[in-house]
Amino acid sequence: MLYHLLFPLREHISGLNIFQYITFRAAMAALMALAISFLIGPPIIRWMIKYQIGESIRSIGPESHQQKRGTPTMGGVLILGAVLLPTLLFARLDNIYIQIVLLSTIWMGLIGFLDDFLKNIRHYEKGLIARYKLTGQIILGIVITAWIYFSHMYGTSWSSTSVPFLKDTLLNMGWIYPLTVLIVVTGASNAVNITDGLDGLAAGLLTIAFAVFGIIAYITGRVDFSDYLNIIYLPGAGELTIFASAMAGACLGFLWYNAPPAQIFMGDVGSLSSGAALGSLAILLKKELLLVIIGGVFVWETISVILQLGYFRFTKSKTGTGRRIFKMAPIHHHYELRGWSESKVVIRFWILGILLAILSISTFKIR
Repeated sequence: MLYHLLFPLREHISGLNIFQYITFRAAMAALMALAISFLIGPPIIRWMIKYQIGESIRSIGPESHQQKRGTPTMGGVLILGAVLLPTLLFARLDNIYIQIVLLSTIWMGLIGFLDDFLKNIRHYEKGLIARYKLTGQIILGIVITAWIYFSHMYGTSWSSTSVPFLKDTLLNMGWIYPLTVLIVVTGASNAVNITDGLDGLAAGLLTIAFAVFGIIAYITGRVDFSDYLNIIYLPGAGELTIFASAMAGACLGFLWYNAPPAQIFMGDVGSLSSGAALGSLAILLKKELLLVIIGGVFVWETISVILQLGYFRFTKSKTGTGRRIFKMAPIHHHYELRGWSESKVVIRFWILGILLAILSISTFKIR
C-alpha cells in the first residue's frame, strides 16, 4: 500500500525512491512485524487469561505437560496480525505472488480460528471435524492450482518444479502437478500443526524456514542472481521476500512469548496458516522438492506419526496387540519420554533446522 501511495511521488520527494528496493521494504516489514508482536502480545495474553481461553491438555500426553493446562491459546492471531499489516503496507498488492500467498494464509487462518473457537471457547472436544478441515485444505489447493493455470504466470512451465542439486533442471509433472499442490499445501499445514507440541518448537523452526524462503524469493526474482546460480528466474517473485520477511519477524516476535515456559500457545489458527504459507511459498517459487529439506524437521515429525499409526494398526491386525516404534509420536514426545528436557528437545531441533537451512541454500552451488 505504501509502495503504491509513496513511490509515485519520488519525482517530487527523491527520498521516496527507496521504496523501489525490495531489500528496504523486506527489512521494514520484518521490523514492523516484530514491533507489532511486542505491542499487541501482552494485551492479547491478558485478554485471553481474563476470558479463560486456555489450552486443554490431553491426558495421554507426557505427564509434565499437565502443568500447561489453561495456558492462553489461539496465539496465532498475533502472528496473523503481525504478518498481514506489514505485508499490506510494504508489498506490491498488484503482484499475483503476494495475492496468492495472502489468500493461503488468511484462508487457513480462518479454518484454524474456527477449529480453535470450537475447541477452546465452545469446548467441543475435537474442535472442527477433521474431514471439514481437510476439505478446506483441498479447496485451497484447487484454488491455487486454478489461479496458477489460468493466470499463465509461469507460461508453459506451470506444472514444473525445480530439482535440488541439478542446475537448469525442471521436472515437468504434467497433469499430476495439481495433486502435488494439494499434497504440499495440506502436508505443510498439517506438519506444522503436528510439530506445534512443545514451547517454542514450531515458532523457532518457522522463523528459520521463512528466513530461508525470503532469501530464495529475492534470488529468484532477480535475473542477475538467478542466472549466476543457474536457478529459475521468476519475474515479480521477489515481492515474496517482503511476505517471507514479515512472517519470519512475526514468528520471531511470537517466540518471545512462546519460549519455554510459554505464556501463550500458537493454536491451530497459527500453525495451519503459517504451514499453508510455507507450502504456498514453495509452490510459487517452484521449490516444492526443496521444501522437504528446508522443512526437514516438520517432515520428520509427520513421518514419525505415520509410522507409529501404521505400525500399530499393522501389528494389531496381525497379533491382536498393537505395538509402537516410538515411545510416543510425534517424535519430540519420544525424546521427552527418553528423559530429554523440553528445552533440550526444542534447542536441538532448532539446530537441526538451522543445519537443514544451510544445506538448502548450499544446493544452489552444489550441483
